[in-house]
Amino acid sequence: RIWRIADTEKQNKNLRERNMENTEKNSFITKFADFAAKLGNQIHLRTLRDAFATIMPLYILAGLAVLLNNTVFTWIFSGETLETFQYWGNLLVNGTLNISGLLIAGVIGYCLAINREFENPISCAVVAIAGLVVMMPMTVELTSVNEITDTFSGVLPFSNLGTGSMFAGIIVGLLITEFFIWISRVKALQINLGANVPPAVGKSFNVLIPVIIVLSVFAVVSTLLGKLAGTDLITLITTFIQEPLRHIGTSLWGTVILYTLGNLLWLFGIHQSVIYSSILEPLLIININENIAAFAAGEAIPNIINVSQVTSFGLLGGSGSTICLLIATFIVGRNAATRNVAKLSIAPGLFNINEPVLFGYPIVYNISMAIPFLLVPVMGIIISYFATVTGIMRPCVALVPWTTPVLISGFLATAGDFMAVGVQAVVLILGVLIYMPFVKINDRVMARQAELAEEDDDDDVFDID
Repeated sequence: RIWRIADTEKQNKNLRERNMENTEKNSFITKFADFAAKLGNQIHLRTLRDAFATIMPLYILAGLAVLLNNTVFTWIFSGETLETFQYWGNLLVNGTLNISGLLIAGVIGYCLAINREFENPISCAVVAIAGLVVMMPMTVELTSVNEITDTFSGVLPFSNLGTGSMFAGIIVGLLITEFFIWISRVKALQINLGANVPPAVGKSFNVLIPVIIVLSVFAVVSTLLGKLAGTDLITLITTFIQEPLRHIGTSLWGTVILYTLGNLLWLFGIHQSVIYSSILEPLLIININENIAAFAAGEAIPNIINVSQVTSFGLLGGSGSTICLLIATFIVGRNAATRNVAKLSIAPGLFNINEPVLFGYPIVYNISMAIPFLLVPVMGIIISYFATVTGIMRPCVALVPWTTPVLISGFLATAGDFMAVGVQAVVLILGVLIYMPFVKINDRVMARQAELAEEDDDDDVFDID
């Protein structure tokens, strides 16, 4: 009886110590989760995420048009027939990629207005588009097909409307919309026509004076830049903000760090879009859009790191490249629960949807899987980067949907390069090999946890008589 009481007191002491450790651990996790949640919910980052998600179908269409123009059509047609089909593809590129800067400004204006709960969001989109055009130069230098360069006025070239002005579209869209929403809420500037006019007319007059003020102010700024400094806001943003930030953020190591931080959030149950979709993805999309434009024009491909490269080689089966985990589980896994989760997860995993793995295996709060979950995507990005640098595979020149299955995505993203499929296969095999020992470790951990749970159940029932 005395032995049982002493043993119980020892167990209670150990239990208290474990609870204190868990409390400290949970306190850190809670603070980290709160910080990440606040960062992901920051209104401007949320607006960027919403805007790029909205406009993504246009970028995918542009990538498919370029892919058809430069691969499929060239295999099937020739001569005037080929030119006719490529003309169709070029029209699609002009209506999507080549005005992407203009489009993103309007979509950002609309999304920010929605997030600000502004009652007339469509007016914000109109003002953002108009504001970006106001900030463009009045004259531009253009080179003819005869290599003759001259200055023209009354022209809006694709270089100022498309990928070259995407970052300018983002900044101007955010700035002008914030200014417009703020000034539109000044009661003295609102024109109320009463309830007897159509709603659209009433809303239009309600923001008439704010529209005049906002665009006039931006026009003054554009005039001062053009007449006094001999430049324009698009050029300044591109030169001093877009290019430095993009070269740092989408360098090999910048991408690896940001992408790994995004995956790290999954270990705490927080969606990686907090970092990836808000910070890294917009920069990667600019890169792939430049690649698409260069490929369509027959020019050298400027960017190795881009959104298609990251998703095709660092997202095999979803975040953490968990298709490798599923295969490794089928090969060496012995735990019945994880094998059942793997069977249920393989179908969505083929399309890079892996929430069943993240929460069912689980990955979330599972220290056994932390290392491969962070390491395998990095390995895939680095291998594909150096495979491109050394000429083993072509750069990614098409924006493919992130749900495209592995092997197919590499082929489409590189415009039909079978070597890219081979590189994906190598990454897949290496990923499986990396996951395999951790699957065994996880099996042992789960078995040990089951034993401890049984011991705790037995300790809960004791007799002190």
